[in-house]
Amino acid sequence: MAELPVPELPAAPARCSGRFTISTLLGMEEGGWGPYAPAEGAGCDSAHPTHLSGGTLCTRTFGYNTVDVVPAYEHYANSKGVRDAGKGRPSLADLHSILKPDPGHLRTPVSDPQRSNGLPEPGPEEAAGEPGRAPTPEPVRFGWVKGVMIRCMLNIWGVILYLRLPWITAQAGIALTWLIILMSVTVTTITGLSISAISTNGKVKSGGTYFLISRSLGPELGGSIGLIFAFANAVAVAMHTVGFAETVRDLLQEHNSLIVDPTNDIRIIGVVTVTVLLGISLAGMEWEAKAQILFFLVILVSFINYLVGTVIPATAEKQAKGFFSYRADIFAQNFVPSWRGPEGSFFGLFSIFFPSATGILAGANISGDLKDPAVAIPKGTLMAIFWTTVSYLVLSATIGACVVRDASGSLNDSVPLGSPGCEGLACGYGWNFTACAQRQSCRYGLSNYYQSMSMVSGFGPLITAGIFGATLSSALACLVSAPKVFQCLCKDQLYPLIGFFGKGYGRNSEPIRGYMLTYIIAIGFILIGWRPSFRYYSKWAALFGATVSVVIMFLLTWWAALIAFGIVIFLLGYVLYKKPDVNWGSSMQASSYNMALNYSVGLSEVDEHIKNYRPQCLVLTGPPNFRPALVDFVGTFTKNLSLMLCGNVLIGPRKQKMPESRLMADGHTKWLVKRKIKAFYTDVVAEDLRIGVQMLIQAAGLGKMRPNILVLGYKRNWQMASPQSLEDYVGILHDAFDFKYGVCLMRMKEGLNVSRVMQAHINPTFEAAEHPEENGISGRAALGTADPIALAGEQQASTIFQSEQGKKTIDIYWLFDDGGLTLLIPYLLGRKKRWGKCKIRVFVGGQINRMDEERKAIVSLLSKFRLGFHEVHILPDINQKPRPEHIKRFDDLIAPFRLNDGFKDEATVNEMRQGCPWKISDEEVDKNRAKSLRQVRLNEILLDYSRDAALIAITLPIGRKGRCPSSLYMAWLETLSQDLRPPIILTRGNQENVLTFYCQ
Repeated sequence: MAELPVPELPAAPARCSGRFTISTLLGMEEGGWGPYAPAEGAGCDSAHPTHLSGGTLCTRTFGYNTVDVVPAYEHYANSKGVRDAGKGRPSLADLHSILKPDPGHLRTPVSDPQRSNGLPEPGPEEAAGEPGRAPTPEPVRFGWVKGVMIRCMLNIWGVILYLRLPWITAQAGIALTWLIILMSVTVTTITGLSISAISTNGKVKSGGTYFLISRSLGPELGGSIGLIFAFANAVAVAMHTVGFAETVRDLLQEHNSLIVDPTNDIRIIGVVTVTVLLGISLAGMEWEAKAQILFFLVILVSFINYLVGTVIPATAEKQAKGFFSYRADIFAQNFVPSWRGPEGSFFGLFSIFFPSATGILAGANISGDLKDPAVAIPKGTLMAIFWTTVSYLVLSATIGACVVRDASGSLNDSVPLGSPGCEGLACGYGWNFTACAQRQSCRYGLSNYYQSMSMVSGFGPLITAGIFGATLSSALACLVSAPKVFQCLCKDQLYPLIGFFGKGYGRNSEPIRGYMLTYIIAIGFILIGWRPSFRYYSKWAALFGATVSVVIMFLLTWWAALIAFGIVIFLLGYVLYKKPDVNWGSSMQASSYNMALNYSVGLSEVDEHIKNYRPQCLVLTGPPNFRPALVDFVGTFTKNLSLMLCGNVLIGPRKQKMPESRLMADGHTKWLVKRKIKAFYTDVVAEDLRIGVQMLIQAAGLGKMRPNILVLGYKRNWQMASPQSLEDYVGILHDAFDFKYGVCLMRMKEGLNVSRVMQAHINPTFEAAEHPEENGISGRAALGTADPIALAGEQQASTIFQSEQGKKTIDIYWLFDDGGLTLLIPYLLGRKKRWGKCKIRVFVGGQINRMDEERKAIVSLLSKFRLGFHEVHILPDINQKPRPEHIKRFDDLIAPFRLNDGFKDEATVNEMRQGCPWKISDEEVDKNRAKSLRQVRLNEILLDYSRDAALIAITLPIGRKGRCPSSLYMAWLETLSQDLRPPIILTRGNQENVLTFYCQ
């Protein structure tokens, strides 16, 4: 939180709508104000442009003129790599390093004053255009109803609904037909839930199913499945179009109006139809959506027409065909199965019906055209599955209660009630179908007449229109899906020679070339008349869905399933062999991380990605059993997730300490195992503590499994410790920042080191020479050597991190944006069982006149991170002047460390401070006065809001090297964290993003 200088200029302050202007150049010493200026007057509405900057930057803060910035959306927008510092966020060098007059030292963030409140700004694919050019028209975007639900329902519904479901009901009976429907829907629902989970795992872009799979499972599986999926959709265009063409051909044949002959008529009608559908697609997504709504309305009207027909009294002609309106005895007879023919078996009928439950990916396939895919895909897909399932169940039950299985269709079969020789339910209604039923020559009835739904309906041609709508809508959906999926695959360049088809046109980046390729494929298969079908994948419940899907594939057509598997394996092998230069943070990378170290070499070949960021901790425990609370804290959130290294520095001559190192390492490891801490132990021998920690920071870890966070305890006795140990302690923090580590510093009221208690229990006369308990870090200079067997078997000390926390709170004070580490560690802690009942509260600084706006901005940002943090508090009183007695307590705290030089010149001060660099000059006290008072005020806030919390996590302040003496920095930490009952975790990331809301 380095302060910027504020030179006095005659220019009037620039108003910045709740923000202020700061310099984009760090070329001067940190400036400050009078003792209470920030608390009284420094607000976000006052701005002082510096004479060094070529421009100004409006950065949202809570009232202090500082390089550090508060959390905002733009810091995480369009970030991909782990080392991405985030647009607008200062780097560690900007905050921590010695100031240098380098105009390029601080990156100038591009900030829009209207967007710097944390609200979303468009990404590159949503940009309005470059300056000087006409703005690009807004692309067409759809919501969950129009974009997903209707599309999925249209793709799920098909000719099976109209032609085969009544026949399946006759064969299997109503009960088993419902079972078939529910089994099929179970598979698609599990797949739908998996798709929903993937689509909410980050920002989804265009590419549909291929994008979701490839960004979750990696390019190997994504590429092979995506290519086959795009091809299958192209062929499905031909399949649905042929279904439509056959229906039209049959109508022409009934009226003796064939164009050429039955086979060529299908080809002619199919080619004309797919050409018209291509024209609709080329007209744009808006016209395609209108056509889909038209088809949807036609199907709804046809379905309503059918339901109306079931309640209309049956005419003699319909009775002759087996329709008698709703009858309880007909329902009872049709409730049980009556198997007939070679397909008359449960699994035979299941294989026929199952394709009518698929088609749930039609909405996901146009993910790039949805307003909010993360909302639209789950909601629309699951609602489509629900309503289509209801329609199937209703149709099966209603038609099974109205129509008998066998009917002759002849009006001459009408007989008086009770006529002898008449068998079957129809006899009770005055019809004798016995003869045709016994000869199995009946042309009508549920078991024989595929057009039963049309016969029952109020107006038969509307059912034909529904069949047209179902086939054409499915063909149009596939014609749109295939090019969009293929376009994303081409842009990723996983396979050679297909990049040509990745180019997009117009405001929606329409894949015109992909449309033409799909059209050619569809025409080809229409002309040869070949018709296949397809299926999907999904994890736990999805594992069951995947297994069932594979079984169904082999039940339907075993040889086709084998061919499909062969192709997938070939394409998978190709991508594994080629190793494309892409990085999407795939789960394969995450799985490799959790495997044994044998895989670390292979892991080193994979680039890092924010989605797979792990807090890999180097914990300065000293002997781990000395600081069990620190070990338990880190072990809680790293267990089964990331790396934990317990580091120990053995201070002394190498010849003396090396045997101790070899002897104790195994004992410490066994102690960790016994405590069920998944961590490594490592130690180094060094001349002093700081050198040893530097060695650990540079050498710890292996390959990608290297620490990125330094965790240490708070130095409680810093006021009484030797000045050199104070310098070393703060120097270790500086070293961590220099090596781009994040820092996590833990303070507990009762302290962390239990070594004195342990040694006193073993040897009552023991006295620690240097009170290592107070160091808060590592080092074993005066503790002697313990037996490793006794060490492994010693009684385990209990800590707060091993007990149930109940319904307390975890309070996060995310005061400045460090990349998200301050949020991530409490989130990981809250996922564990012992902390799971705790409510997480997030506190951010703000201004009283903008509280609602700032709260909405932070809530919006947190929701995009998907952390589940819903309780956000804005602290408008963070700028209030601290109470006088607390200010005096701080002044008394630093009084023994002051030079009291009377504001002498720098040369004189340096001479006076010779040999005691921890001393604080009067000028340093004055320049850092605002920051000092900030720590005093923050401690008051912590005591007010979080006195009864289970844990407090707060952003660690940063002291600039060469400008903040170690004693002043420790006074800040002491003041900030004093008098607090709960453990307090002071965290500062390395200013690079560890959270993202993007899928890739």
